[in-house]
Amino acid sequence: MKAYLILEDKTIFSGMGIGSDKEIVSELVFNTSMTGYTEILTDPSYAGQAVVMTYPIIGSYGVSYEDMESVRPCAQALIVRELSDISSNFRSRTGLEEFMFKYDIPGISGIDTRHLTKKLRDYGTMNAMVTRKLPQGSDLDKVIERIRAYRVKGVVEAVTCKKSYTLPGNGMKVALLDCGAKDNIAKSLHKRGCHVTVWPAFTEAQTIIDSKPDGIMLSNGPGDPKENTQIIKQIKKLYDSDIPIFAICLGHQLMALALGGDTYKLKYGHRGGNHPVKDHETGRTYITSQNHGYAVDEKSLDKSVAQAAFTNVNDGTNEGLRYIGKNIFTVQYHPEACPGPHDSDYLFDKFIKMMEDNR
Repeated sequence: MKAYLILEDKTIFSGMGIGSDKEIVSELVFNTSMTGYTEILTDPSYAGQAVVMTYPIIGSYGVSYEDMESVRPCAQALIVRELSDISSNFRSRTGLEEFMFKYDIPGISGIDTRHLTKKLRDYGTMNAMVTRKLPQGSDLDKVIERIRAYRVKGVVEAVTCKKSYTLPGNGMKVALLDCGAKDNIAKSLHKRGCHVTVWPAFTEAQTIIDSKPDGIMLSNGPGDPKENTQIIKQIKKLYDSDIPIFAICLGHQLMALALGGDTYKLKYGHRGGNHPVKDHETGRTYITSQNHGYAVDEKSLDKSVAQAAFTNVNDGTNEGLRYIGKNIFTVQYHPEACPGPHDSDYLFDKFIKMMEDNR
């Protein structure tokens, strides 16, 4: 069945519908990864967004449920050039389209994703509709108005866990604040022996402090960081507690906001598995996995509070901060990346050593 992608500037792409026939309006973003579509669809950071995959053939290795980063997909739709009819992988449990049917995720194949991505790079992130019905005349005008009015809001509350839970271990005791955490963050700590307690995003800081953790982890998550005013206030209290803190992606942004910094929306964001990031301390450049549409304005932070630790080699945006006189470091990218790259996996070991030294 034919399907249509309608952009807020009235551009219409046509292709074949895949997955659910549900109609959605969403923010449209692109991801340059060649693999990892299961992880991308189930990453809570994509809540409120539809994803365009720039790699031309998607679905060739099927879906393994062990690769899911949350209990169900969080992305609203998937746009691809070609959906593979055949999936070949000993780990595969189902095909990608069957997976999309199961979780009511709509999508389109047969789209010129090269053209679409260049458009998003030139004009910036846009809102769009995925639909099986092409509106005409005045109906199209109403649809465009609806598309333009869409905003990604309330998404942290939608994806955070509803109650705390624990991954028991015999090592460092870590409190993970779930603002939309990918499962592999807790797994990366747990496989290093940590006793990990995952807390809902709106947990009071004092509740976490009273649990006496050796360290606190602030997770990734979706949406505009400035929307999370309640969480920001609690993070400032966690900062004042002197408990070691490691923050990733949205957590990195929220910590900066809690200390008086500012964030801004990028033109089209960083989403993919090949983003080069320079470490200011060693001079080394790491290839990183990223998924974010906002960045920290490092100039907005007092240098006596925090200083840049990592920088994006492509566009010079901030990719990490070290906090002066505190056992706190934060990064914009994903050291827990699945399926990779794994260049930055060492940051979990750095966090564990920080906790051990603080004991």
